[in-house]
Amino acid sequence: MFKHMQQCAKRLNIFKAVCGLLFAFQVSPTQGSQPNVVFILSDDQAWSDYGFTGHPHIQTPNLDRLARESLTFTRGYVPDSLCRPSLATIITGLYPHQHGIVGNDPPLPESLRGTKGKPYANPLYIQAREAYFSHMDRAPALPKLLAQSGYRCLQTGKWWEGNFARGGFHEGMTHGDMTKGGRHGDVGLKIGREGMQPIDDFLGKTTRDGKPFFIWYAPMLPHTPHDPPADLLEKYKAKTPHLPVAKYWAMCERFDQTIGELRQLLDKHQVAENTIIVYVCDNGWINDERESKYAPRSKRSPNEGGVRTPIMIHWKNKIQPKMDTEHLASSIDLVPTTLAALKMAPSSELQGINLTDEAKVASRKSIYGEIFEHDIVSMDKPSDSLMYRWVIDGTWKLIVPHPARVPGVQAQLYDLSKDPSENVELSAKYPAEVARLTKQIDAHWKVD
Repeated sequence: MFKHMQQCAKRLNIFKAVCGLLFAFQVSPTQGSQPNVVFILSDDQAWSDYGFTGHPHIQTPNLDRLARESLTFTRGYVPDSLCRPSLATIITGLYPHQHGIVGNDPPLPESLRGTKGKPYANPLYIQAREAYFSHMDRAPALPKLLAQSGYRCLQTGKWWEGNFARGGFHEGMTHGDMTKGGRHGDVGLKIGREGMQPIDDFLGKTTRDGKPFFIWYAPMLPHTPHDPPADLLEKYKAKTPHLPVAKYWAMCERFDQTIGELRQLLDKHQVAENTIIVYVCDNGWINDERESKYAPRSKRSPNEGGVRTPIMIHWKNKIQPKMDTEHLASSIDLVPTTLAALKMAPSSELQGINLTDEAKVASRKSIYGEIFEHDIVSMDKPSDSLMYRWVIDGTWKLIVPHPARVPGVQAQLYDLSKDPSENVELSAKYPAEVARLTKQIDAHWKVD
């Protein structure tokens, strides 16, 4: 009898131990699994407009904290300073001339040319946009790659490529229906501006299911409309005599507040420690003093005000935080860096590097970019829409206009170590550097 009781007690203890393991699994379903990934993208913000980059007035405490906790490159860049091609590069790791999405809008069908404004709901124009989507259909977008490894992927915010599913997302906010206001995000543009509930709901589902996830958080912030809350506007009105500038500065802090909300959600769902956070801005912005629009040499330009951005890679206890103010980083690096962290091999067409590989970062000497027309000229030939190519080699920067679209303009050479605002043009003084860097650009991407 006593022996039988001992056996029952032993079985009960085993049962309790198993239940304990099951309970632990339920509490922390993603523990020990593949890391989650969150891409955070600001929209129309200059590289200098953060607390940690030294802005004298704009306060960004949440981004400052993320920068301290991340591998942060202050010399980060995007190849193109226009949102749609830039976002396509961020999600594919390809240069615009590779993925083919080189401008925001396709050319108007011939029968619609001369129409006032863009006839977004016209069936012929919708057909042209549908043809333009085919570039993303063919592209190796990151959500498509992650889905093959069991990831659940959510799109929120800015998204130009039709319905979220075209990028490989399982869930999303953007329907992409042009007859219902679809163009560059539609319903998705509410994220951040009107709360974070879709992300909260998604995190709840994926953690319950024990699935790794990818979140694309690309709010239209600090992008126009510059309509900050009254308290933030009053705060920044006291710091500048220019109301449009105060509105923009306030929007930068408004965006920063949503970063705090997003990280609180990761904590709430107990996934923060096993989540890689990637940060980049799609393109720069210098606010006009007279109205809420961008000034020259910022958005859409090849200048630092258009193409430079901080880049951050965060993974607690896995990626050593460091503020790198020396080495070059590009948005083409974000996909290969993410794939390397997940132990997935990048395809051969990706020219970016793994930013956590110190040797590769140190050995890189040059990065490249290309600027195109807002409305593309040709659906399938990127060079037809090309305005500028540019290269940064060490601290030298060369901007080469494409004569077919920017006739009569000479190449521009700058020494960024002495002139980060590109005020002193040096091509006449250093013609040998112009010749050398022009050959380098041609070797990277030769155009007619």
